[in-house]
This record gives sequence, C-alpha cells and structure tokens, in this order.
Amino acid sequence: MSEIKTDKFTGTSTAGSILVTGEGNSTTTNLQQGLCKHWTQLDTQVVTDSFNQTSITDNDAADATYNFTNTMSNAHYSAGALSCATTTNPYSTLGFFTDMPSTASYRTHAFYSTTSRTSDVERSCVNTFGDLA
Repeated sequence: MSEIKTDKFTGTSTAGSILVTGEGNSTTTNLQQGLCKHWTQLDTQVVTDSFNQTSITDNDAADATYNFTNTMSNAHYSAGALSCATTTNPYSTLGFFTDMPSTASYRTHAFYSTTSRTSDVERSCVNTFGDLA
C-alpha cells in the first residue's frame, strides 16, 4: 500500500487544474470543478457547521440569504438545499427553492408540500458548486 503526503497539489500544464481519472478509466474529472465551494448546516435556524460562510440573513420565516466568505466567479453556479420536516409536522415533505443568486450570496425559501404556508424548519443544509472568483 502506498501513501502520499503533501500540503499542495499543482497541475503541470495549468497550476489550478488537476484531472482525476473516473471509475471506468475512460473519463476524467477536473478536481476543482467537483469540489463543494460552500455549505451550511442549520438546526432551528442556528448554524451548527459551515464552510465558506460569513453570515446568514434571516429575511422572514423560511426565507434566508446565505452570504459567502469567498465569492463565486459568476452567478451561474449550482445551489442546492435539503431540509427535514419539523416534529410538529413530521410527515410533510418540505421543499426549497433558491432565487436572487449573486456572486456573493443566494436566497432560499422553504415550504411544505401540504400547504402553501412557509415555515422555518428544524434542520436544513445548503451546498454550492461552481467556480470561485
């Protein structure tokens, strides 16, 4: 078994670009493109852990803006969210949608599938993939 220890990877043709061979040995993936650039995990609207997150703006019930420490290179990144139902409504499916993306932040809205009413959720996670500036 081999082990490599290093503090830095640098591409040979482009310093910030490293290709990784895929599972079938026929395709490659750019390592930087596949890394999550921002994520946040909340329990009852309190951040329990995060990466590349400066703050969250609580706009209203189930309406939050996630502000990045390091900005994205453009507003065309992938932002995803996952939530868990509340204990008072454990069988309702909660949904999220994002809007107002900018290079510095994006906004999410949560809603129940059984009603049109929005509500804060007990646990939620967001993640962002794309290019950092």
